[in-house]
Order: sequence, then structure tokens, then C-alpha cells
Amino acid sequence: MQGDRWGTLGAVLPSFDSSGKGAFVADRWAAARALLDARDRDADPNARWAHEKFVTRARALFYTRLAFLTIGLGVLAVPAWSRAFQTGGPWGYLVYFAMFSYSVANVMVVEHPLVGRIATFVTLCFDLLVLVYLSTASGGLHSPLLATELLFTTLFAMLFPKPLAIVPPLLTLPVVAKIDQLLGNREVALVELLILLWYAAMNFIVVYVVVYLNEREENAHREVVALHQDLRELAVTDERNRLAREIHDGLGASLSSLIIQTEYIEQLCGDPELKKELGELKETAEDSIDELRRSLQMMRADFDLVQSLGEYCKLCGERFKLEVRFACEGGEHPLGPEGQLTLFRILQESVTNAAKHASAHTVDVKLCFEARVVLLSVRDDGKGFDTAHTPKGHYGLLNMRERAGKVDGRIDLESAPGHGTLVALTLPYPAESKHA
Repeated sequence: MQGDRWGTLGAVLPSFDSSGKGAFVADRWAAARALLDARDRDADPNARWAHEKFVTRARALFYTRLAFLTIGLGVLAVPAWSRAFQTGGPWGYLVYFAMFSYSVANVMVVEHPLVGRIATFVTLCFDLLVLVYLSTASGGLHSPLLATELLFTTLFAMLFPKPLAIVPPLLTLPVVAKIDQLLGNREVALVELLILLWYAAMNFIVVYVVVYLNEREENAHREVVALHQDLRELAVTDERNRLAREIHDGLGASLSSLIIQTEYIEQLCGDPELKKELGELKETAEDSIDELRRSLQMMRADFDLVQSLGEYCKLCGERFKLEVRFACEGGEHPLGPEGQLTLFRILQESVTNAAKHASAHTVDVKLCFEARVVLLSVRDDGKGFDTAHTPKGHYGLLNMRERAGKVDGRIDLESAPGHGTLVALTLPYPAESKHA
């Protein structure tokens, strides 16, 4: 997979010398991967909600531990209780302060997506070890503390609703029974077997109920998120259509009126210089109408991006007397209105710079739809420039970077005097429509 992607990047993002090609492509891919990972973590509402739910439940676990530790102080302080649970002496205090320490440490790192989960799982296993000791020391399967195992099963199921994650609390019962048997040098009685089966049945019921309710809660949340996204898209679509109508009826009509009036004045005018100025004014107004029409098309849901980019490259070739070659690879993926507009504007700026500032003769435009990003490269054979010393007063590159940044994209530039210029755009797909 990685080799294929590098091959595609090498084809879409050609460099200017073989020695620098690998580094340029590697930097582009590393930056795109980091950008996508960060964007996915921030953009997935279900993942954020699941993490916040885990953090809330882990904090509830901390307060549960505090309640048990408060009772533990009484067990350590009252001699009769200490003898009953065999917690007397320095080892009892050492275990108590160890439990208090890892409980505090756990709640301090619970916000971390990975470390918090690992710490919570490990410390819960430590809690079970303490429970096994106290249960065997106070009567084994007949111990009143053994009922606490159901609480730990509930906590495990709530925090880690996975089959393997619930194994530790389920193993507590047979471990207590086996230790009780070894310490008493006897077989498990029928009454003790009934107690073991009873607790096991209660555990499975608890696990089933908690996992079932957790799945219902997650499904309901996903439906709410999807409904919210649909409503937001519907509101955006309605507003976009309203703006398109207002712009078409207002600004479009004004530009059309300007062209008609310019043509009328041009017919009445006899001054060649003034006619030339009027002709340029008319051409500018026509270009503005074309730009307006193109912008309105981008706001429509059925806008064909690839076809429009190809037509624009052909139009630029005729207008600027350039050879503009356009190529597209991969299956087209929806980018959304903002992504489409960003991609088009960066292409427009790059081709215009190649024609007006670089004195280029040939421009190669390549568009590649990858699994998670779309890659655009615009390479010209113009005079190039030193990227470390951008000419003052030229803000095109800065504008392109700002445009790309607003949609989580990235612009990379490679140029050298006498060796042309390469502008490369990496643009991730919208979070709600990216490939699984």
C-alpha cells in the first residue's frame, strides 16, 4: 500500500532533479498523513463522544475507589476488623497507600486517549487482586466481600464493553474458589458450588445488560449525529441556493447591463483610443460574468469539478497563448463547495502566475484522487524564482496557503531560477464523506 501511494505521489508531483525528488515527495506525504490524522481525531464527533463518555465513567470509578478506601481506613483502624480481614501490620498500610497512589495517578492521566485507558484497565486488575485476597482471607466463597465482585464486573463492562476486557472480573470467582479449596485442603461443597454458579449467572446478566444498554446508547448517539449533520447540510444548501439566486439576479444583471451600455457607447464613440478602452472594459465585464457563472455553478450539488477544471485549462490556454495540459487520475470524490472552490482558486492563481510572471510556454496540470486526499500539481516551464526570496508585493502564494489552510489543506512550492515552478496542493476530503 505504501509503495503504491509513493508511486502515485511521484507521478503526480514531479520534481526538477532526481536528487531532490524523494525528499520532496516524502515530506509531502508525511505532512499529509499528519494533517489527516489530526483532522480525523478532531472531526469525528462519535470518537470525541466515546472518549468523553469513557473519561466520565473513569472519574466515577475514582470516586468509587475513594469510598472503598474510606471504608478501608476503618478496617485498618479497628483491630477486630483488621484481624477478620488479615490486614494488620505494615503490609496492610503499604497496600492501602499503594491503592490510593495508583487511584490518584489513574485519574490524572485519564484524559489521555491511550494512556488513560491502559492505566484504568491495569489499576482495575490491581483492585481485583486486592479483592481476591480480602475475600479468601474472610471466608472465601462465603465472604460478604465477594458480592463486591459484581460491582467490578459492572465497572469493567461500562468502561471496556469488549468480550476479552471482561475476562479479569469473571476469573475472580474461580480463583477465589480454588484458593479457598487449597487453603482448606478440601473439596468444594455443593453449597459452595451453588454460590459459585449463582455469582457466575449474576455476572453474565450484568455483562449482558450493560453491553446491551451501551450499544443502544451508541446507536442512538450515531443517529443523532447523522441527523444533525443532515440538518446542517440542508440548511447550508438552502442558504447557498438563496445566495446564488440573489447574486445571479443582482450582480449578474448589473454586469449584463454594463456590457450592453458599453457596446452602445462604443458604437457612438469615434475616438479609436476610447474605443479600445471601452473594448477592454467590455472584456473585463464578460470575464467577470464568466467568473460569476463559474462560482454559481460550484455552489450547485451537481457541479462537475473535473470537467470544469479541464474547460478552464483549455480557456486559459487560448487566453494566454499557452499549452496547458490537464490530466486526471483516480475516481472523482466529492470535496464539498469549500474544497471545490479552494482547488479551483489555487489552480487559477497558479496558471495565471505562470502566464503573467513566469513567461511560461507549457503548463502541466495533474489532478489525482487518492483514498483520503486529492492531490493537485501545477508545473510550468517558466523562468522560476528563488523561493527563499519571494518578490515584495506578490501575495499570491500567501493567499493560496491561507485558502488551503481553511479547509485543512497544504500547499508546497518548488522552484529555482531557470527551472520553472511546481505548486502542489494536498487537500483532504470532508470528514463526513471520507472513505472508510
